[in-house]
Amino acid sequence: MALIEGFRVQNYRALRDITLGKLSGQPKIDSLTPFTVVIGKNGTGKSTLFDAFGFVADCLTLDVETACDQKQRGGFERLRSMGSKEAIRFEIHYREATNERPITYELAIALDDFGRPFVESEVLKQRRKGQKYGRPYPFLRLYHGKGMVWAGEDAVEDDERTENEEDRAQETVELTDPRQLGIATLGTLREHPRIKRFRDFLKGWYLSYFHPDAARSLPSAGPQKHLNVHGDNIGNVVQFMEREHKARFKTILERIAAKIPGVTSIDTHVTEDKRVLLRFNDGAFKDPFFAQQMSDGTLKIFAYLLLLEDPDPPPFICIEEPENGLYHKLLETLAEEFRSHATGKKNASQIFVTTHQPYFVDALTPKEVWTLEKEKDGYSTVHRASDLEIVKNLVAEGLPLGGLWYSDYLDVR
Repeated sequence: MALIEGFRVQNYRALRDITLGKLSGQPKIDSLTPFTVVIGKNGTGKSTLFDAFGFVADCLTLDVETACDQKQRGGFERLRSMGSKEAIRFEIHYREATNERPITYELAIALDDFGRPFVESEVLKQRRKGQKYGRPYPFLRLYHGKGMVWAGEDAVEDDERTENEEDRAQETVELTDPRQLGIATLGTLREHPRIKRFRDFLKGWYLSYFHPDAARSLPSAGPQKHLNVHGDNIGNVVQFMEREHKARFKTILERIAAKIPGVTSIDTHVTEDKRVLLRFNDGAFKDPFFAQQMSDGTLKIFAYLLLLEDPDPPPFICIEEPENGLYHKLLETLAEEFRSHATGKKNASQIFVTTHQPYFVDALTPKEVWTLEKEKDGYSTVHRASDLEIVKNLVAEGLPLGGLWYSDYLDVR
């Protein structure tokens, strides 16, 4: 299971400089947990942090200028922290598996001489094989689209390598489009397996923009393997699971139905014009309800649970305020499902959630929770609940974490 151990954002709206988890060169800092939740009052930057992950992913799938100009962002100057003239920077410190050496990716985006966003610099670095400690060496280093890349699994920049060894390992590169990430191009080449794995990891991120109305649409029939970010193909995914994993899916639907009040079974029906309808059967009624008749909360929790049952799930799942539209007593169950999936041994995904619902936080541990706060200068700061000794002690005494947050024990000001 790939795990983001640390994430740093600089000069991105209210996130002038925040770090969650452990970065390279911080051995005494605890990594992010497989299930991580960020809380905070309205306006503290939770949505901005969620969008920071989405922005990095969009930079790969689109390009940095198109990512900046997305409707919800409004261009580079609206993204860059007010008053800053520096580049927008991101740092991702992650590990492909527990026994693998961590990799750090650094990305800086600035404006060129014509006022257009471009990739100012890009670095991928890793310690050499057999090294548990010490500084990592770059195997990709680009500045203004030009730089060096080291091929293979082992070759990295190292002062101790001989000149001949260095020449065989390194390659000078110059990208033709300064708005495209280097990993987008180099990650498609067989001679750069480490870049490819990181590119695939980043490309596989799933940021949920699920809306119940989208799930009520009537898509054309046809099985689809994965739930899309809007959830409007939920019926197609059920079709796929019914066809490809029939026995397993029957058990899955029974488990999901047991967690949704009033639902006894779930299946699909294909209409004469080849549209797929999602059906929910209620034990109190003979005829099933279709998705168009179901509540927002029912559709939402079904979508989340179906996402977790994907046979080939995304490596990283990011969900903003999953509590909206859900009955408060379902929130603890949902939090436990997220944790169970994230900490599972097979087909696990790291799950990152933002929330402002204390009932959801009640089901969490202090190490899983980070609090965003807005300072007087307008910029956000973040701290981990487990860093507050009084919080750890009160939770150990049996007090719920959400209740402590409601009573302002998680604030550091």
